[in-house]
Amino acid sequence: MESIKVISITNAELIIARTREKKALQSPIDSCLWKNKINCCSLVPIFSYFSDLHTKSDLRNIIHSVKAGIALVLVSLLFLVKPLHDRAGDDPVWAIMTVVVLFEFYAGGTLGKGFNRALGTLLGGGLGYSSAILAQYMGGIANFMIVGVSIFIFGSIATYFRTVPRIKKRYDYGCMIFIMTFSLVVVSGVRVADKNNVWNTAKQRLFTILVGLFIGICVSLFIFPLWASDELHHSTASRFLNLANTVQGCLEEYTKSNNKKESRPPAGFAACKAILTSKSKDELLANFAKWEPWHGKFGFSHPWEKYLKIGEVLRELAVYIIAVGSCLQASEQAMESLRQSKWVHIEPCEAVGSRIVWTLRELGDSMKQMRKCETEGSMLAKLKAARAELNLVISTSKISKLENDEVLAIANLVSLLLEVVEKVEELVKEVDELGDLAGFSTHIWTQI
Repeated sequence: MESIKVISITNAELIIARTREKKALQSPIDSCLWKNKINCCSLVPIFSYFSDLHTKSDLRNIIHSVKAGIALVLVSLLFLVKPLHDRAGDDPVWAIMTVVVLFEFYAGGTLGKGFNRALGTLLGGGLGYSSAILAQYMGGIANFMIVGVSIFIFGSIATYFRTVPRIKKRYDYGCMIFIMTFSLVVVSGVRVADKNNVWNTAKQRLFTILVGLFIGICVSLFIFPLWASDELHHSTASRFLNLANTVQGCLEEYTKSNNKKESRPPAGFAACKAILTSKSKDELLANFAKWEPWHGKFGFSHPWEKYLKIGEVLRELAVYIIAVGSCLQASEQAMESLRQSKWVHIEPCEAVGSRIVWTLRELGDSMKQMRKCETEGSMLAKLKAARAELNLVISTSKISKLENDEVLAIANLVSLLLEVVEKVEELVKEVDELGDLAGFSTHIWTQI
């Protein structure tokens, strides 16, 4: 008689067998989702993008895009509303083109382009119409001579204005629109025999352009306006704090006699490098801010040029801070021996760094809150004392007993710190002048 073998299955083996059976019964799509753990948001990239929006910049980009869509929808109603369509004629494309061209991210940019487009269109259209009428009246060969001479004269003058720095900064777009409008009106009007047709065409195009200007400016100003003045003010104030954090990082990275660290610059220098490339953005924001109406604490005569001056000093300060970090990195061994030297003490350098950090943070807070810095006198006094302490560090009687590499290291460090202190003193004076010109408050309003 054959023996029967009984195979026992444990609970763990039973669970594994059921799990495999369940996976085998799944559909191909379910198994793909099971293996790759694909969620519904990753199936549609745009949903995944919007789910990752966390920064204020991303939100403002969406607001700007929605506003542009609203403006295009409103101006497209010229095709649908009969009174406006009859007034605009069969060529409302000028209104749509106006909205597309002038609609900028910041309200000041839209206002500036709108003013330039209106001014260039009115002047170019008026002078072009007058030149076309004069050319028609003269007739014959004089017709072509007047057209050519007028285009040459006005085109050359407007192009020269575009090269003048003060005019180019604010009215370059207006000069370009003037040249284009003038040339189009003269060339198209001189071939039309009926003067009334020329005038009617000019009125229709002017009406459609003005409608496009009106819609674009209203949407930009009254639907979640994005102000260039706010952006310039807050970005300038934040740079003080970024530089203060960078200096603080240098102090923690290089002036503590701990274990040797990996030879690399601190991560905070990325903020300094970003400040070095901020000039073009600051000039653009300042130009837009001058076009913006009175809003919040920013009036029509707000000293935006002073912000550009402060930004220039901040960039110079960022250069010296990077140089200090590079100097410390290059002379790490010499600085380590200086910490243990009995002839020269580098503690004053650390104290100066701490005062610089404190001063920059105070200046940044005062600018951010738009208040006068009440500690300006103490700031300048502490910076003056810091300058004297640095000069004592490199006195001849002390450094003459050091090695050559140690002398070079401490001399480079102290000279760079003196330049940093000088730039910080200049910033204190510039921020104080800004407070006087902008009318910063002398105290902080407490919120109850």
